[in-house]
Amino acid sequence: MPALDPGRSALVLVDLMERIVALPLAPRSGTDVLAAADRLAHAFRAAGAPVVHLRVERPGVEFQPPGSELVPALVHDGDTVVVKRTIGGFQGTGLHEVLGGHGVSTLVFGGIATNLGVESTARAAADLGYELVFAEDAMTALTADEHHASVRLDFPRLGTVAPAAAITLDGPA
Repeated sequence: MPALDPGRSALVLVDLMERIVALPLAPRSGTDVLAAADRLAHAFRAAGAPVVHLRVERPGVEFQPPGSELVPALVHDGDTVVVKRTIGGFQGTGLHEVLGGHGVSTLVFGGIATNLGVESTARAAADLGYELVFAEDAMTALTADEHHASVRLDFPRLGTVAPAAAITLDGPA
């Protein structure tokens, strides 16, 4: 896979919240996803490319369940945090405007769950004209079958599926 332009690319990490990362997941654990996502985030920051974290909040409740914050070690100064209240990350969040403000045209995705928050956000991104890259080992689902359906059947129709180690950036923007 060719190196991405850091001036036109952003990393989008979906729902890497304490309570979601702690769920029984497959084909890999939440801890494994966090490690891959952290490596990608480090590479994006080093290249001057934006890192965006999406976090879901349940609408219409006074308090969110315990563990609803993003995993603290993953979020760094300068990263953007976007709160969503739907499965996907674009509806009513301003995400498209945030990305446009950075001049982004390519999105690299990771997160939990592959077939829910990641796929829903990616479908909307494709409709908006973004080029998409999916870091297969920086995501997981509630079952391996759900994960594999997305990465083997759906994501190749929307963009490029690659291991996180194959996703590189040209250098500082």
